[in-house]
Amino acid sequence: MSKREGNLEAPTRHPLDWKSERFYDKDDCFQEMERVFDICHGCRRCVSLCQSFPNLFDLVDATDDGEVHGVAKADYWKVVDQCYLCDLCYMTKCPYTPPHPWQLDFPHLMLRAKAIKFSQGLVGEGEKMLARTDVHGSFAGIPIVAQAVNKVNGSGAGRDLLDSMLGVHPDAWMPGLATKRLRQTAPKQGPATTVVDGERTPGKVAIFATCYVNYNEPGIGHDLIKLLDHNAIPWVLVEKESCCGMPKLELGNLKAVERHKDDNIPVLAKYAKEGYAILSAIPSCTLMFKQELPLMFPDEADVQAVKAAMFDPFEYLMARHRDGLLKTDFQRDLGRVSYHIPCHGRVQNIGRKTEEMLKLVGQSVTVQLNTVERCSGHAGTYGVKTATHPVAMKIGKPVFKAMAKDTPDVIASDCALAGHHIAQGMQQAGTPAKALAHPLTLLRTAYGLE
Repeated sequence: MSKREGNLEAPTRHPLDWKSERFYDKDDCFQEMERVFDICHGCRRCVSLCQSFPNLFDLVDATDDGEVHGVAKADYWKVVDQCYLCDLCYMTKCPYTPPHPWQLDFPHLMLRAKAIKFSQGLVGEGEKMLARTDVHGSFAGIPIVAQAVNKVNGSGAGRDLLDSMLGVHPDAWMPGLATKRLRQTAPKQGPATTVVDGERTPGKVAIFATCYVNYNEPGIGHDLIKLLDHNAIPWVLVEKESCCGMPKLELGNLKAVERHKDDNIPVLAKYAKEGYAILSAIPSCTLMFKQELPLMFPDEADVQAVKAAMFDPFEYLMARHRDGLLKTDFQRDLGRVSYHIPCHGRVQNIGRKTEEMLKLVGQSVTVQLNTVERCSGHAGTYGVKTATHPVAMKIGKPVFKAMAKDTPDVIASDCALAGHHIAQGMQQAGTPAKALAHPLTLLRTAYGLE
């Protein structure tokens, strides 16, 4: 084993060999976990991230000789179950990721273990249901049904029922269902027709709505549409779509991820090949097409084409600005803004594009910006589950405190779920947020658009 200390190069990712027999060999996986855990134990740089690392180090420290070989293999699940695939250990902390000879990829090793667990039927039905965002989202857009579901979701008895049936913590914030979906209220395409390509950006956009925006907060999608219209960028709503697959990935249900891929990629590849930029307003969905699917299906040309065409909205808008094609006629002050950079935005390796945009806005109108770059702890279903919601709130405490700095007029996060989680944490900490808005809403406000 190499003794070279740390990487001198940027981390790289290997394709996920998830269809091989070896991938699902539990003993082989546990052997690799012991190797990786031993390196992690000797380093401990990631102790401040998710609960996986404190759990691992506590297990090691409780052994007779303080070494990994003394940890019972059955206790490895106490590490695996706390990983929510944020990727921060890989992208921001670990000095031993590829191309280092030790070849550590902690998140994908945890994903492998989760896939083994799922394949053995060890994942509960409640967890599976929580991951079926397209199924429970299907009640959105049916006014009476959506209102009834929201009423149950907001009642004590209803939350007790969710706790007993699905393992949803009674105190965890849960998104409401929209009475009208984005796809029911947005036109299929925008009014602009002239395509102006930039050096860095295609001049037309295909919007991947995402389950959350379509079913829960369609206003985010409408704000994106208003921004594109204001900048005379032709756009279309993707003809049809399925869940991106991220909730299934977090469960280790990789075959379901493949099914969603089979639904989405043929449609999205058509737009990519026609020269569209594909925009998704949910960082986890964007990351799914940019990173996880390309690593799961490295030999599929259409997957790679979609990867190349996929943009975070602010990545696209700031690139338009650099191309000299973005309007900067900002009209309204935003005041004091506390902005949170979510994990799945950070690991896209695009830089702080939303922060850059807010600073650009601040050149014309008043914006006092406080940026917080740390995990909020929400992590999708992790933040709402009965077993892990308290841990999620604990992980988020430094963020809740940092976001309250200077008593902001509004808090924002590119991850809508993280934004609500942070708002809940700030409320519990006695520093409630005056307002919560998505960054796309802030930009629409700055433009003076209604």
